[in-house]
Amino acid sequence: MKKNQDKKVVVAMSGGVDSSVVAALLKNQGYNVMGVFMQFWFPSGEKYGENRCCSLAAWNEAKEVAHLLDIPIHKVNFGKEFKKIIVDEFLAEYKAGRTPNPCVACNKFIKFKLLLDYARTVFDADYVATGHYVRLKPQVKNLKTGAIRQFDLYRPKDKNKDQTYFLYNLKQEQLKHLLFPLAGYTKDQVRGLAKKFKLAVHAKPDSQEICFVGQSHTRFLKKYLGLKEGEIINEKGEAVGKHQGLSLYTLGQRSGIGLSGGPWYVIGFNRKKNKLVVSKKFDSDKLYNRRVFFKSANWLTGKIQLPLSCEAQIRYHVRPEKCRVKKIGRRYLAEFVQSPRAATPGQSIVFYDNNQLLGGGVIE
Repeated sequence: MKKNQDKKVVVAMSGGVDSSVVAALLKNQGYNVMGVFMQFWFPSGEKYGENRCCSLAAWNEAKEVAHLLDIPIHKVNFGKEFKKIIVDEFLAEYKAGRTPNPCVACNKFIKFKLLLDYARTVFDADYVATGHYVRLKPQVKNLKTGAIRQFDLYRPKDKNKDQTYFLYNLKQEQLKHLLFPLAGYTKDQVRGLAKKFKLAVHAKPDSQEICFVGQSHTRFLKKYLGLKEGEIINEKGEAVGKHQGLSLYTLGQRSGIGLSGGPWYVIGFNRKKNKLVVSKKFDSDKLYNRRVFFKSANWLTGKIQLPLSCEAQIRYHVRPEKCRVKKIGRRYLAEFVQSPRAATPGQSIVFYDNNQLLGGGVIE
């Protein structure tokens, strides 16, 4: 314990089981632990499920855990920043015909930028710790002095909870101030630890939805975007129905199209004529492309040697596929051995060397 007692750690506590166990583990390891609960923006009058990450109920649960662990906890309101950086950009991307991933943006701009800066400057913290399932490994430069050359990220023990996909924007300056204590645990083991620590949240369900959209993703987009109905056409150009607004659909989508006689799949958009293109073919040629261009690339080591042979995921929880990454002018290109299905503009493409996270970018 003594080796850690002078290290101050701010734990991002959401009131959930993962962050609560993180706080308990670090307290037991002797760190000087304090919790920070982040309050985000949400639309007034919207109904939410019981498990929204920054609700009043979640704040009360986080406070209860902090009291039990005998650690201080503070609530910080990042609502204004969250609305501008995450929500407004989320809506702008949908309006432009892209499908954004707000969880990637939240990790980049809020949790590991805004919160980390806040913890370092306001609380003089050495580290920020979160309940992400990801393994952080320091690469030792000098065995005698213990000097660290760089920090690498790897997939965790629990592959079903792997959250490396969302963290490809991290930089070395941030990584050296981060702790991810859940890397070596499965979710069931974490719940078991929560029960052992007598935390009331041990059986709390995981939050699955985007935190600010409420109970209906479609209703949220309809409320904030000026959507225009139009025709749904098949591959032959024949009208087969009506769509509720192109921003509500994404490439490869099957459910929620509203057509009978299916299944139907979204295979394209005619934005000039406001038409949605669908097909009954799951393997339609229009859903596959070996060449995927991407932008806003970040490499965890700061730089990477291109061309690069590796694996890539084009969305969360899909199987990674082999590809070769190169740069053509100012553009990045991933060429796949087998064409991935429905590489969607606005989503993230994330690169791996086996279990090591290399970096990623945004699909064009």
